[in-house]
Amino acid sequence: MRASEMNKGQTVKIDGKLYAIVDYQHVKLGKGGAVFQTKLKSLTDGSIQNIRLRAEEIVEEAYLDKRSYEYLYSSGSEHVLMDTTTYDQITLDDDAFGDGPKYLKANSQLQVSMYEGKPVIVTLPNTVDLEVTDTPPEIKGATATNQNKPATMETGLVVQVPPFVKIGELIRVDTRTGEYVTRVKE
Repeated sequence: MRASEMNKGQTVKIDGKLYAIVDYQHVKLGKGGAVFQTKLKSLTDGSIQNIRLRAEEIVEEAYLDKRSYEYLYSSGSEHVLMDTTTYDQITLDDDAFGDGPKYLKANSQLQVSMYEGKPVIVTLPNTVDLEVTDTPPEIKGATATNQNKPATMETGLVVQVPPFVKIGELIRVDTRTGEYVTRVKE
């Protein structure tokens, strides 16, 4: 495809490396033609690259096969997932998974994007419901607003929560920011 046909979120292959298009801008230079100033995120190491492309330049689009997987369990730094349609199991290490294991319980659903049969991106659900296993008790008479306290979840994740949250409660956590969202009523 031509550089002028790019869209945010697309996956492209430049110099043999996979990138996701984070942002791009059409820029008119003083002399010469216009260029696209692109912000690309490397899918191998997560680094951000700024690359200029001429509008007529050809960029190779990479098609990712997105599949639904179920998180089964972790063993040390390896995490086992099962394809929900073929029941095939794959094992990913910490590098491919990032912060994922801190948010996942057994049987959690997630999406894995594959390129040429290799897992490239693991997409977690936007929010997960986790049980509080440890948090200090509420301080009586504390009336200051926004006095959050740390709470340890069943997966080992530590989240700042409001003072009224107690041990044993289920709370919703945003996986993109790692922040408390709300209490979950069962």
